[in-house]
This record gives sequence, structure tokens and C-alpha cells, in this order.
Amino acid sequence: MSKIEKDLPLILVTNDDGIKAGGLEALVKMLKQIGNVVVVAPNESYSGMSHAITVKTPLYAKLVRQKKGLMLYKVNGTPVDCIKLAINVLLDRKPDLVVSGINHGTNSSISLHYSGTVGAAREGALNQVPAIGFSLLNYSHSADFSEAIKVAEHVVKSVLEDKLPMGTFLNVNIPDVMPVKGAKVVRQSKGKWIEEFVEREDPRGRKYYWLTGHFENLEPEAKDTDEHILEKGFASIVPCHLDATNYSLISYLKDQNYELQM
Repeated sequence: MSKIEKDLPLILVTNDDGIKAGGLEALVKMLKQIGNVVVVAPNESYSGMSHAITVKTPLYAKLVRQKKGLMLYKVNGTPVDCIKLAINVLLDRKPDLVVSGINHGTNSSISLHYSGTVGAAREGALNQVPAIGFSLLNYSHSADFSEAIKVAEHVVKSVLEDKLPMGTFLNVNIPDVMPVKGAKVVRQSKGKWIEEFVEREDPRGRKYYWLTGHFENLEPEAKDTDEHILEKGFASIVPCHLDATNYSLISYLKDQNYELQM
């Protein structure tokens, strides 16, 4: 860690598109102007991994680049593996911020539950580190991240200055428009994926399936959601938290005699 300056914020970066992804490259270039950057990213794409971790095979971390203010590792594991390995092994102190992305494609609405990008941000929050996941609504490897970087820089600086409440993280999605109109703090839209499986047959006659489908917004008229704001050309900032308790159901379940005294 000799290349890392102690008087600057330490920013831990990962993604789920892999270490060679353009979104990661654009994000790191911007973050280097703000603090020390340590990238610990998957060696290949781990999209859709959510909060998956590797427990059946060993993890390897290879240092592939090191210079003043920047260290870059690649890991044969998921985005969450990368955050765990970085905080517990590779770093000599807890980072000031975890940043995940910039993802190639949307992680708005219900998609955040499947996202490896958001999973890494959630893992940061589990380790009591402020965390942000960034996604651009463009799946192309050659996507233009210039507008997304403007939003990311603003949000990163805000979190470093103001912090976040313990156990929270941000899911930030940026529309693929020029220019982005700004950013709004909104709630997650209710939605679902209409899942379809394409059935095919391999050369040995065995059936196999490719998952596909499309997203359905279950509240298209709502104006306070990420889906609505993104359609209007604004980036969406959705605050998320780790506590999965449905507090409104506690009294109801008690009243319905769910509790048991043995």
C-alpha cells in the first residue's frame, strides 16, 4: 500500500461487468481526481449475481496495476467477493467509500435485487462503509459515459462530504440521454420481469434454456419513482437500507396470533 497517500479519502471500486469494462474505466478516471482509488474487480462479467459469494472454490487476487493514488486488482469472483476480499485482506484500512459501476445497463426498480453492481454497494454498507452503485441505461460496450460521470462525481462528492446513515447505500441510475437534465432523489418503482425461457436443443438432443424477457412497470402513472424520473431525462437516486423488516406487518401478525408461547 505504499503508493496510497494517507491524507486523501480511500475509495474502493468494483463492478459486475469485469475489469475491462468501459464504465469502470470512466469511473476510475474521475475518482482519481478525488482520492486514492483501489480497484478490486472481477476478472470477467458477473452480471446478475446479486449478493452471491464464492465458497466452493478459492479466490485469487492479482495486482495488475500500481501507481501513485491507484491500485488495481482482478479477482476470480463476484462483485461481493471483491468487496469482502478488499476490506478483509487487501486494504490496510477501511475505505471511506465503496463505489460500484458504472454498470452497462439499468438497475432501476426491481432489477436492483438481481444486480451484482448493487450487491457490491450493499456489501459496502454491511461493512459500515458509505456505498453507491452507479448504472447507465445503455448495454453497449461502447457506451458514452460522459454524462453519467457528471452525475457520479456530484453524488460521490456529496456522500464523502455528508456521509450516509449507517446501514444505507444509494442506487443511482442515469438515463442514456444528452444532456442529462439533473438528478432526483426518488423511490424504487414497483415492477416485475416478465420472464421467458427460449428452449433449444444441443447436438446430443438435450434441451437447454436461455433466460430472456422484458420489464413491466406496475405503476406507470406514479411520478415519484425511479422509472418515471429516468423517462424524463433525470438520473434517479434511490436510498436503500439493509433492514428488511416490514414494520407495518408486525402489529398485524401479532393480532393474527402468529406468536407462540411454548
